[in-house]
Amino acid sequence: MLGKLARQHDPNVLVGFDHADDAGVYLIGPGIALVQTVDFFTPMVDDPFTFGQIAATNALSDVYAMGGKPRSSLALVCFPEKADLAILERILAGGLSKMIEAGCSVIGGHSVRDEEMKFGYSVTGLIDPAKVLTNGGAKPGDRLLFTKALGTGVISTAIKKKAAQQQWIDAAITSMTTLNKKAAAIITGRVGPGLRPGQAEQSSAANDPGPRANDLFAVHAMTDVTGFGLIGHAREIALASSVSLRLHANRIPLLEGALECVRAGHIPGGLKANREFAECVVGYEDGVSEEVKTILFDPQTAGGLLISIASEDATELTRALTAAGVPAVEIGEVLSSTKPLIAVVR
Repeated sequence: MLGKLARQHDPNVLVGFDHADDAGVYLIGPGIALVQTVDFFTPMVDDPFTFGQIAATNALSDVYAMGGKPRSSLALVCFPEKADLAILERILAGGLSKMIEAGCSVIGGHSVRDEEMKFGYSVTGLIDPAKVLTNGGAKPGDRLLFTKALGTGVISTAIKKKAAQQQWIDAAITSMTTLNKKAAAIITGRVGPGLRPGQAEQSSAANDPGPRANDLFAVHAMTDVTGFGLIGHAREIALASSVSLRLHANRIPLLEGALECVRAGHIPGGLKANREFAECVVGYEDGVSEEVKTILFDPQTAGGLLISIASEDATELTRALTAAGVPAVEIGEVLSSTKPLIAVVR
């Protein structure tokens, strides 16, 4: 809908809504820009504190996906007039716990009476404008790395239907409450092999960053996999970079219980919408199961990072992430523009 409105022309807007990227980037001075995003949604778990944690983790993720550092946030609250305010207090406390972990100050917010509970944040971060990681820039020959695992959407749907096993719930909650902070710090070179926190960003100022976002790894594009699912966000990288992608279905990590939820029919509406919208650009190799095809469109909450990186750096970055306790696997590669836009092979 924004695309139908009159265009604003501001040379300080480095990344706007027309880029279909994770967050906006606005230049405020030499060597510094704001990264801004907003996200809020209805509960997908019963525990208020956990819901607050998930909402904060999800909102912060877009800043990390751009390579930025979250600095301040505003809480967005929709809450029933007659509901117990102790529930809201627990939601806010859960969100605050993750904002503290991120080093991001909560400086206010806004609330509305609403029969349907919703919660989230507007988050502002800082970034060097020369080191912004967008969903454009992927190059043929790049490898595609992915952190975390797919399945939070179908498992959340199973939770609502009281059909999820406890170990599935635990795994999904762990994923949805794990910040992408550590992953982003390694990817952007703020923390890396043999480096102290902050060492890379202090030493890199004198160097020309060229096509890199840092001096350690040649990362060309990055996005977080959230509401549009893996295929939806991969599609954005492919279109923004004028390339095609090949995904290896058997390498894509899945949460425990994800395929069982698909087989049982616990399919969220967002998954169906994602598939209807984006499957037209996907080609499947014979032998890719229907369950796997389905999970590729699963809308994720606080999902992992999809990274396009030069092939010579892919193994080293995977090793660095894994050594830091961040699950990371190579799930595909970038090809010259061809059809289909996204090929899914076994």
